[in-house]
Amino acid sequence: MEYLKPSPANSSPLTPLGFLERSATVYGDCPSVVYNTTTYTWSQTHLRCLRVASSISSLGINTGHVVSVLAPNIPAMYELHFAVPMAGAILNTINIRLDPHTVSVILGHSESKLVFVDRLSQSLIAEAISLFPPATPIPRLVLIADDTDDALVTSSTTTATVDFCCTYEDLVENGDPGFQWVRPESEWDPMVLNYTSGTTSSPKGVVHCHRGLFIATVDSLIVLAVPRQPVYLWTLPMFHANGWSFPWGMAAVGGTNICLRKFDSPIIYRLIRAHSVTHMCGAPVVLSMLSNYHDNEPLKNPVHILTGGAPPPSAVLLRAESLGFVVSHCYGLTETGGTVVLCAWKPQWSRLPGSERARLKARQGVRTVGTTQVDVVDPESGLSVKRDGSTLGEIVVRGGSVMLGYLKDPAGTAKCMKDDGWFYTGDVAVMHPDGYLEIKDRSKDVIISGGENVSSVEVESVLYTHPAINEAAVVARPDEYWGETPCVFVTLKEGITWKPSEKEIMEYCRAKLPHYMVPKTVVFKDELPKTSTGKIQKFLLRQTAKAMGTTGTRRPRI
Repeated sequence: MEYLKPSPANSSPLTPLGFLERSATVYGDCPSVVYNTTTYTWSQTHLRCLRVASSISSLGINTGHVVSVLAPNIPAMYELHFAVPMAGAILNTINIRLDPHTVSVILGHSESKLVFVDRLSQSLIAEAISLFPPATPIPRLVLIADDTDDALVTSSTTTATVDFCCTYEDLVENGDPGFQWVRPESEWDPMVLNYTSGTTSSPKGVVHCHRGLFIATVDSLIVLAVPRQPVYLWTLPMFHANGWSFPWGMAAVGGTNICLRKFDSPIIYRLIRAHSVTHMCGAPVVLSMLSNYHDNEPLKNPVHILTGGAPPPSAVLLRAESLGFVVSHCYGLTETGGTVVLCAWKPQWSRLPGSERARLKARQGVRTVGTTQVDVVDPESGLSVKRDGSTLGEIVVRGGSVMLGYLKDPAGTAKCMKDDGWFYTGDVAVMHPDGYLEIKDRSKDVIISGGENVSSVEVESVLYTHPAINEAAVVARPDEYWGETPCVFVTLKEGITWKPSEKEIMEYCRAKLPHYMVPKTVVFKDELPKTSTGKIQKFLLRQTAKAMGTTGTRRPRI
């Protein structure tokens, strides 16, 4: 069989961009994107993407150039997931809730040549550019006007002092619908550049290739068991890890994308009912907001929702499922391009009591079919930890969707992608006897109190069962004797008739947790700091706890 070798016929580079062409043929007259009163078909979306890709090329953007986008989940944001790489450029979607300094750093670090800016982010881009160091080239700017929402147009104001070379619709109108899009010469060519959310450190530029995103996209469809022509509601920001690869995934199955500028519980329920939404994704905070909305009613038809980004408390899972949401729990990182671990559900578990079902579903689970291997190892020895559900280790991954590496950061890349062939995630977990892993913390979030490791996730899970608590986050606070003690920040549910005291919350935890895990400090907040995807920014809470000083506890009497 020596003559059987790769050839052009069997080794075309894998890329998710080809899904769009196929949908234009198979689902040409079917709705692709719905936003307020605007609806496009798959044929129209295909042509619009080709036109924009053509116009991007005409602006002097060449293969390998970085093109950035500052926009929420609107049609232009969806189209640019295809149009930018179809022009041969590298797509960089930026979190619109970042501060101007961070946006400025990202644009400079990525050497972005062109930036698409939503009209409500004009002030943000103006200030970000004003912070550029002297002699730094300023990228060309394109304004996404988005005048489909009259209320937003009349209320929006800006102090922008930047010049836009044109509008997004100018590029659509002037582009060539017959443009021959730039196919990758190699499936390893970079396709996107995503910056990490910065919940634990400064953002890093994660580079993914066409091949990796093809694998991540197909895998995401399998993970959520997405059928042909679903109705997908965009509650997950597309600027967060490219919406877990679902922009390309919806093209693969000819789905209808219901775009949403801003998350709001009443609007979510209205859109679910108006469009018969079948699928959506979101962080656990999305589940919490939807399940705690005071005017919600059980859904007439089930809505499949994939959640990840942080371990969802079992109490939140139970409330969401009681409303008709079919929750699948996954795990992934910006560095993996999407989901790599799924809590694969076993039929016999459905016969268990609700609390037990929720506990099992709160586990992250097993590797997805598109991931080669996942393990929990001792970070020092690299050996697998015991499958006892209690021995802590670090989650490691290998598979085709793992990033190429961090942009301009070989040291950072080598630190997490070691010579043993694993990508080290930095997440602390245990492996259960049945082979399902469960995250216990980020390595930086483990609290070491008197030599005992306190999992903030375990403490938070108990707090979420308290009837008055809406959100909870546990971090370390310095302590004179114990070194560190758990400090909890909580928000309370709307409409409660009583407010628990700090002592009452501590006693509640004491009844359900080992003594050393009970919070020694409780701080009530109106709102917890979060990233745009709903991740609680614990590094800010750690700073607050540290600024509060030591708890001053003394060694207990024997």
